[in-house]
Amino acid sequence: MDNQAIRKLVIVGGGTAGWMTAAALAKLFDGRLEIELVESEQIGIVGVGEATIPQIRLYNATLGIDENEFVRETQGSFKLGIEFADWTRKGHAYLHAFGNVGGRDLGLVPFYHYWYKLHQAGEAGDLGDYTFNTVAARRNRFMRGAKVQNSPLSNVFHAFHFDASLYAGFLRRFAEARGVRRTEGKVVDVELDGESGFIRAVRLEGGARIEGELFVDCSGFRGLLIEEALKTGYHDWRHWLPCDRALAVPCESVTPITPYTRSTAREAGWQWRIPLQHRTGNGLVYCSDFISDDEAAATLLGNLDGRPLAEPRPLRFVTGMRRKFWQRNCVAIGLASGFMEPLESTSIHFIQSSISKLIAFFPDRSFNQADIDSFNRQVQFEFERSRDFLILHYWATEREEPFWQHCREIDLPDSLREKIELFRSAGRVFREHEELFTESSWVQVFFGQNVLPRRYHPMVDLIPKDEIRRMVEGVKGVLERSAEVMPQHDDFIRQHCAAATREAA
Repeated sequence: MDNQAIRKLVIVGGGTAGWMTAAALAKLFDGRLEIELVESEQIGIVGVGEATIPQIRLYNATLGIDENEFVRETQGSFKLGIEFADWTRKGHAYLHAFGNVGGRDLGLVPFYHYWYKLHQAGEAGDLGDYTFNTVAARRNRFMRGAKVQNSPLSNVFHAFHFDASLYAGFLRRFAEARGVRRTEGKVVDVELDGESGFIRAVRLEGGARIEGELFVDCSGFRGLLIEEALKTGYHDWRHWLPCDRALAVPCESVTPITPYTRSTAREAGWQWRIPLQHRTGNGLVYCSDFISDDEAAATLLGNLDGRPLAEPRPLRFVTGMRRKFWQRNCVAIGLASGFMEPLESTSIHFIQSSISKLIAFFPDRSFNQADIDSFNRQVQFEFERSRDFLILHYWATEREEPFWQHCREIDLPDSLREKIELFRSAGRVFREHEELFTESSWVQVFFGQNVLPRRYHPMVDLIPKDEIRRMVEGVKGVLERSAEVMPQHDDFIRQHCAAATREAA
């Protein structure tokens, strides 16, 4: 088997995707795999993926990265969830928070069914009042999980906001310290084997030729290897997710630094707000069929918390995915594999997930087709189910502007329609296989955007209403008292992981 082992891996493209891949493989192979990363400083990185979901903690832990150092080096902050403002209707807001909804399930029936019985009777508040991360986020409180028995504080689900370019630099230093070789240059040609169609080498401006046995395409939207060289094809999802452009701009940081991302619906799209220690990241995702670029820029700049620090940077994209993520001896990771707009902060997770699957299916030089096919099926399933979750946000709206009317009339994928019908019948949500978003995530968005069940689970009525009331009120009290114990988010950062510039300020 040793004679068939992959000896040389070439990563084309740096940025978050390239350096996450390089760092993970360098750590796990520990010098037994030659890794070369080719990137051009002329091209730069997209760098809008500054908000994450909790799974990134597993990636950092696998690499042995100290969390305080990571947050400090990337000017980061902590994230308990995403606030969706004006999505259901103007003036309305809810949080999609990480972690579980409510307290422990009673029997086999989830907590939210008991809450919903009281809520329908006007005896319980919004679902967020019974979701720990929402309760904490509304108070701008944060701490890591502590050893407190039978308390929400024992397991605080959190992710991060960070500067993507600083994160790429952080991982580059990590990877190069473990033997990854970086080559500066722009790829101008991809050399294919005449018989197998496999990639043999890439050629750079100036004539340099870099051979490899396994290639990872992290070249961004362009898909230099997976598409331009191997002609893999692309599934275009604009008929479901019609936004096709974005503008990104940083502005001055304001206090307090909120422990959540904010997504605010606008006339023809939505605006993100990502608070970092040294600045706030902002952007507007929009549909060019319903608003001009100039109108979009005016909308973005007119809704910043502080003074802009640059001119808005335009991006054009087509939401969708490659028809194959692994083709021959090339694996596409990051934007080269597809694009899901950053509404639910999934961009970096898809990088991490693809790296994890590549490690699970890491090939030898025989490149077994069964492994490749299984890899492709798994990544496709994750993309498609995440797509459905994003579509739900656009479809479940009461807004009347032409763009939102168009979104309400979208012909939904069968997989999403079935999920909606199942929930509407009696509030049931089931996570299938290893789809990314849990039952808790779906429930929060359903209720947050007023997609309501016709009834709760029939077994709820087996419990006396007074007992349900005591349970639900008890959960609310525990969550509120637990949140009050937590320090302010700003204070936690200042004490544990303030960046040098922030300390100086």
